[in-house]
Amino acid sequence: MIGRLKGELLEKHPPQLVIEVNGVGYEVDASMNTFYQLPEVGRQITLFTHMVVREDAQLLYGFYERTERSLFRILIKVNGVGPKLALTILSGISVNEFVLSVQHQDTAALVRLPGVGKKTAERLIVEMQDKLKDFVFNDVDEFTLTDGLGGPAPAVQSDNRAEAESALVALGYKPVQATKSIAQAEKLIPGASCEELIRAALKSMVQG
Repeated sequence: MIGRLKGELLEKHPPQLVIEVNGVGYEVDASMNTFYQLPEVGRQITLFTHMVVREDAQLLYGFYERTERSLFRILIKVNGVGPKLALTILSGISVNEFVLSVQHQDTAALVRLPGVGKKTAERLIVEMQDKLKDFVFNDVDEFTLTDGLGGPAPAVQSDNRAEAESALVALGYKPVQATKSIAQAEKLIPGASCEELIRAALKSMVQG
C-alpha cells in the first residue's frame, strides 16, 4: 500500500493532481480542502495517501494533512459511503466543521452536502459519533478569499470557469447547479483562480 507521496507537483486539475516521484507520475484524487493548500505547479509537495484497490482500478486519494486522511478512512467505513462521496464531503466542509456537526448531531449542516440525504446524515452521526470522540482538530487557519489584484485575460478566466465547473460536477453537483454557482462566484471575486472559484461556490451552496 502507498501511504505517502513526496515529489514534484506536475498538474492540478481539481479534483485530480499528478505528482512525479522518481520519474513516475502518480494520479491522485484530492479533496478541495487539500487543493486550497497546494503550492504552484513545479514545487515539491508531500501528501498523505490512501490507496483503494478494485478489480478494475487502483486509486490513490491524497490529503495535505494527516487528520483529513484519518477522517476519510473513518468515512468510507460508514455503510453507504464510498471514497467518492467521502471526498465530496471533505470538499464541502472542513475537518473541524464536520467533526463538530457530528458531535452536535447537526443533520441540517450535513444534508447541504451533495449526495448526503437525511438518512445518510443520520447514519453518519450514529456510526461516527463514538469514533470521533478523540479526534484531534487541526490548527490550520480558515482559508479566506481575497479579491484579485487585476483580473486575468478573458481566455484564462474562461478556462478557470470551465475547470471549476468540471470539478464541481466531478464532486457530485449537477451541471446546472455548478454553472450557476461558479457564475455567482465570478461576480463576487473578479479574476479569481480556479481554486478560489470552487471555494466560493462550495461555500455558498453549503451555507445555503
